[in-house]
Amino acid sequence: MSAKNYWLAFGIGVSAGAAIALLYAPQTGTKTRRQLRKGVEDAGDYLEDAGDYLKSQAERFSNEAQKAVKRSREQVETAVDKAGDVVSKAVKTAQSLV
Repeated sequence: MSAKNYWLAFGIGVSAGAAIALLYAPQTGTKTRRQLRKGVEDAGDYLEDAGDYLKSQAERFSNEAQKAVKRSREQVETAVDKAGDVVSKAVKTAQSLV
């Protein structure tokens, strides 16, 4: 089959497919475009809502992480203070023994 015949057959096939699609289309083009536009708008709304949800979750996790860091810092400071008290008592005891 030559290239010319190939492209001719391809063009006839495309034209026939388009004609059949138009004949069997369940609704008008206007209605289809309106439906597609609504679908795109709904998808945009969904993505916006999902973005808002993810933002709120990120803020919540950030706040929880900050609270955990603060609690850990307080526990470390308490442990250091207690260790300092133990060391100073040990020094005083050692000085009294000497």
